[in-house]
Amino acid sequence: MEAAAHPDDMFSHVLHRPRRWHGGVIVCSPHSGREFPGWFLKESCLDIAALRSSEDAFMDRLIAPALAAGAVTLSARIPRSIVDLNRNATELDPATVDCGPRRPTTPRAMAGLGVIPRVVSGARPIRQAPVPMMEAQRRINSYWRPYHKALRGLVNEALHRFDRAVILDMHSMPHDAVSHMLAPRPEVVMGDRHGVSCGAMIRQQVCALFRAEDFRLRMNAPFSGAYVASAYGRPAQRVHVLQVEIDRALYLDEARIQPSAGYPALAARLGRVLSGAARLPLDANPSGMAAE
Repeated sequence: MEAAAHPDDMFSHVLHRPRRWHGGVIVCSPHSGREFPGWFLKESCLDIAALRSSEDAFMDRLIAPALAAGAVTLSARIPRSIVDLNRNATELDPATVDCGPRRPTTPRAMAGLGVIPRVVSGARPIRQAPVPMMEAQRRINSYWRPYHKALRGLVNEALHRFDRAVILDMHSMPHDAVSHMLAPRPEVVMGDRHGVSCGAMIRQQVCALFRAEDFRLRMNAPFSGAYVASAYGRPAQRVHVLQVEIDRALYLDEARIQPSAGYPALAARLGRVLSGAARLPLDANPSGMAAE
């Protein structure tokens, strides 16, 4: 297995390829980056523990069995608190970036959760002043664009080699996101943007793998899929994206950002799911759509 990264991508991502790629499956972890450059720590008014509170901690390690089973893995190195790789590069707002008051934006960015985040978990501000527009663009060009160039290249390669691409966009969710729900609460939330980003057959196959490991599943609530699902998921063009959110309470001490006693069991169960997903069978109707 080989790791490939361009020198300019030092803090962007790590791409791992298996010895043999099976079926065009790509397993991503865009929010597990935890390598903080010194200039950012000087800029922020939070300590590292607070900055990591929005991180999908250890998800890059948890997806490793997919690589061993024949999937490509793509993991962030850049922390989410610096650049959010699961946002559109245009999701900026004036309170976060000095981009002018009339710039079009999104409710998510206005809440401080755009491509250059303003807050971490608990709505805690990352810095005391907006980022200059030139600096925001430098971060996007240095970190966001290399990650998506790599992902887009993998999708195109998968289409050429296998006539399909399947992206599993792996995340972890705070336990609070599901703690208010009636029991039995979901342990995993699968997002396909309500059927828009993934064909039914692929979705059913992946969900079956999770259910075989006794994970409690829910579709599209409270998370239906963010930028990767919306930008890449095109089932009619044989590109399928499922966003997968795993309850952190299954494996993580959220206060200390350390593996909990449940980590080994969760890692084993998820490893078997991802090993199966890496070998999803090729199908004569990869879009999952009915023939006309």
